[in-house]
This record gives sequence, structure tokens and C-alpha cells, in this order.
Amino acid sequence: MSKIQKKKISQFGKTITGNTPSSSYPDHFGLKYMFITPSDSFSNKFINTSERYLSDIGKRKLSSKLLPPKSILITCIGSAMGKIVLNKFDCVTNQQINSIVVNDLYDSDYLYYIFKKNYKLLRNASTGSTAVPILNKTDFDNLELWVHENKEDQQKIASILSDLDAKIELNNKINTELEAIAKALYDYWFVQFDFPDEDGKPYKSSGGEMVWNEELKRDIPMGWKVKTIGDLISEYKGWDWGKDEETWNYTQEVFCIRGADINGLNGKEECNPPKRFILEKNGHKLLKSYDLIVEISGGSPTQSTGRIAYVSSTLSARFNHPLICSNFCKALTLKDYELTHNFHYFWNRLYDNKILFWYEGKTSGIKNFLFDSFVDTNYIAIPNQQTKKGFFDFMENTERKRQKTLEENKKLSELRDWLLPMLMNGQVEVAM
Repeated sequence: MSKIQKKKISQFGKTITGNTPSSSYPDHFGLKYMFITPSDSFSNKFINTSERYLSDIGKRKLSSKLLPPKSILITCIGSAMGKIVLNKFDCVTNQQINSIVVNDLYDSDYLYYIFKKNYKLLRNASTGSTAVPILNKTDFDNLELWVHENKEDQQKIASILSDLDAKIELNNKINTELEAIAKALYDYWFVQFDFPDEDGKPYKSSGGEMVWNEELKRDIPMGWKVKTIGDLISEYKGWDWGKDEETWNYTQEVFCIRGADINGLNGKEECNPPKRFILEKNGHKLLKSYDLIVEISGGSPTQSTGRIAYVSSTLSARFNHPLICSNFCKALTLKDYELTHNFHYFWNRLYDNKILFWYEGKTSGIKNFLFDSFVDTNYIAIPNQQTKKGFFDFMENTERKRQKTLEENKKLSELRDWLLPMLMNGQVEVAM
């Protein structure tokens, strides 16, 4: 195994900081080239999709920012600081991402793992006059990392770690398919109203009786009720940031959920909430099964506040300490826990349709979700008992499968992260 040397990031290749096309020119956007931002999923080693895409015109406009396949993309601002991914296809990023077009002396896969290993170094190198951490291009380029000088050794190490990531990516694909099935079922039952009737036939398509509802401005199944979102909530739980070390009577160890952790809880990327210590007397703020967590501050120009996740009955297997909300999130409990999945999918449907952009205010430059206004003015159809229970049972079974897969991914990630320093310092020999 070759020696390791300390190298500046600038020696790995050309660093490119992204840019955002002007919204004044909508023809810059299209369906052809990925336009990647920190709000896109960095859950896998490779990124395959993005929320927005560029047109040929947009690509030409940002030709100096174009990233060839297997560039290394690293988020360098905000709570998402240090997220890393490789691209499979030509793409462009926004200005919150620094990317490295790797030169011939280094292996892109190997450098990906080196950056994963140095996640804390990236975050600690950030600066900023506000609470928002920033790592600019100059400081980024000047950071030094230990790397193997021989490219063949780099490739051997990367091959071992890539096998683990391939399994993680396969698991993520399985969960994506499970989520797609669940989402389709929700649409079929609660949007089209073709849930199974007493004879097992699709209700509306089989002539099930429908009645006009004034709040929803549409027909709904006979016997269903309509309530505001707020009507379904029984209580709210306070937040707690605690302390970063155990001290005095701050002894209750917890993981604190931030807005940046919402996607992770939903299984769309790795979830690494910070570990904190809170007062024992604040144990009533701890999250329990079927609690829901809403992001109330944050967002971006293209991502509204109001992202939501829920604490499933099997989520605890992924965390060895209880969960609690940070001050940028709001935790709530429903009156009827069997409506959790309906509530979650209904909320996400509104979110995906950009409705939550209508419920945003701004304080000190930070977007805030107008929670009370939203829950008091949006109505949801409440199904009959049979349909409610049927969807709940289906989703519980689906969620058990998803959480089992996510637990396996956590163990694979830990093995990968344990192996990397061992491979780096020669404690584990690579035979190929």
C-alpha cells in the first residue's frame, strides 16, 4: 500500500462553484439537465434526479459551470453543510454547492469516501457572521486532506466501499418502490375515492353514493366527515435544544430533530441529527410513536417550509436515544393515531402541489411557516372506520419493511465508515 500524503483540495482537480439562472428567463429551465441544490436528495452515492432541470439554453448560459460525470458535489452552506454526492450525468448546481472536476491523478470514488470521512472537518472549517455556516471556494480549496498517492491503491479501497454503497442504494430503491405503491394507494382510495366497498369493489367506480361538500368544493363518499387539519390535532409538544455535553442535571441524552433531518426521517437520505442532553424534567417533550414533526422555519426560494415526517412505531430501531424537536420544528399528536398515515399523505400532497408557499412569512431573512393559518383553513376528508383501518394496517406493514431496510442501511453505513480509516492507515489490507 502506498504512502498517504496531505494534499490541498485544489490539487484534486478544478473546483467549480455553481450558479442559479435568472428566474426572469423561464426558458433557461426545462427537462433535460439536472440543476442540483442542497434540497435535492443526497441519500445515495450517485444523484440521479433533481427537483429542477435546465433546458439547452440554460445549459449554454451556464456552460462554465457544467459538471461532467463523476464530479464530486459538496454542499457548503447552512444546515446541509458537508453533504456529498457524485453525478452520473452532466449537470449544474446552484451557488450553495462547490464541486470538484477530478483530475487524472485521483479516483473520484476514492475521493468521495475521503470527503465522507472528513465531514466534520468541512463543517468546522465554515465561517459566517450569522448562524448560517458558509465555506467559500477559497477556504474550501485550501483545506488539506490525507490521501493515498497511488491511484491503483485508491481504486482498490474505493472498490470495497463501493460494494457496501451498492447494497445501500439497492435498499433505497426498494424503499422508493414501497413508497410509490403506498402513494398510489392513497391516491386511489382518498383522492379518487375508489377504496374497497363492502363487496370489495372500487367504491366510486362501482356507483357508490357521493355527496357534495362545501368546504372541499367536491363530492365525497356518503358518511365521510370533513374537518380542518387543526381539528385532528390533540396536542403540541415543546422543543428543546439542551446542551452539547452532559452537565449538571442535563442528563437525558437525545437526538434533536432539525428541519435538515426531515428527509432523513422519511428515509430519503441519511439521518444524522445532533446528539444533545436535556433536563430530565423535560421528558414530556420527547417524541413518541405516531407523533408528527413539521418544519416551521427554513426552506429556500424553491423549497417551502412545512416539510413533515412522522415517528413510526418501528423508528426507534434506527436510534439508540429518544428524539426531540429543535426550535425550527413543531411536534404534534393526533386525536386518532389511526389517521396518522392519512394525515401524513394528505399534508405531503398539499406540499408537493406548492400550496404551503401560500403560508409563509419572513422574519430576519428566515422564512417561517404560518402554521396556525394553514391548519385552520385547510380541510381533510375523514374516511369511514373500515377504510381508515384498512389503510392504517397496510401502511403499518409497509412502514415495518421500510424501517427494517433503513436500519440495515444504517449498519452498512457504520461498517463503511469504520472500514475507511482502517483502509487508510493500513490496518486492513486490500487484496485484489
